[in-house]
Amino acid sequence: MINRKRVVVVMPAYNAAQTLEKTVSELPDVVDLVIVVDDHSSDGTVRVAQNLGLRVFAHDRNYGYGRNQQTCYREALTAGADIVVIVHPDYQYTPLLVTAMASMIAYDVYDIVLGSRILGGGALKGGMPLYKYISNRFLTAFQNLFTGAKVSEYHTGFRAFSRQVLLKLPLLENSDDFVFDSQVLNQCIYFGFRIGEVSCPTRYFGEASSISFRRSVTYGLGVLWSTLCLAMQRCGLMRFRFLDPKGRKLDWDYYQLTSSTEPRDLETLPVRDDRQPSAEAQLGLGRSPLK
Repeated sequence: MINRKRVVVVMPAYNAAQTLEKTVSELPDVVDLVIVVDDHSSDGTVRVAQNLGLRVFAHDRNYGYGRNQQTCYREALTAGADIVVIVHPDYQYTPLLVTAMASMIAYDVYDIVLGSRILGGGALKGGMPLYKYISNRFLTAFQNLFTGAKVSEYHTGFRAFSRQVLLKLPLLENSDDFVFDSQVLNQCIYFGFRIGEVSCPTRYFGEASSISFRRSVTYGLGVLWSTLCLAMQRCGLMRFRFLDPKGRKLDWDYYQLTSSTEPRDLETLPVRDDRQPSAEAQLGLGRSPLK
């Protein structure tokens, strides 16, 4: 706990068996609970997480990074989290910064805190591929221009949220894919939440997860579109469901538990058929006019 606030770390996992234990070993003592959500890995991620004594949830198939985060946040809120920190289990970001990031929320300085790989100037030194660095800087400049924010990096996966933010954002209107991260920050900006940053070193190595060039391009297009959506809605030109304050939030029961009487240390989480997104929604590119 920090300032009497319960801190929960969530880890969206996919084939992270080789790096999970190392990541968990560096989590600070302020963390009250660690939740791992496995997105149908083909390695021993679930077994490793169980052996470490973590609270584990397993999807019944691979639903995507965005859907994994939805499950992470919902389970953290159910567990009574006041502050939720997402830490990737691939050991690319240092878990040692969890205390600093959570403290900025616990003492009501910010509502969201980002671990920026750009602030300290160490992204390239940490092994970030040059094309990813250039695209990161271009997309961030584009997003700052069209959102009016002054964020050094929108594309970090190391983030901390207050409970209130996760309850108020219409997260279930977002993509199941990687562009989910961009949509979340656009929502935070649109709804006026306070965003802070800390400098965070990064590590690129063989076992660290990284998306392919093709998926990076798809992600970049999704980022551009979701940012333009925010700008168009602000101007009154169009309206989009992921920016609707009445959109679907995490209190909507979007999956069914296998059994309400079984222990929840490991659950398989089948998602209802009516939650399946269209192909456009999977890419984060679909426009949904509000009724």
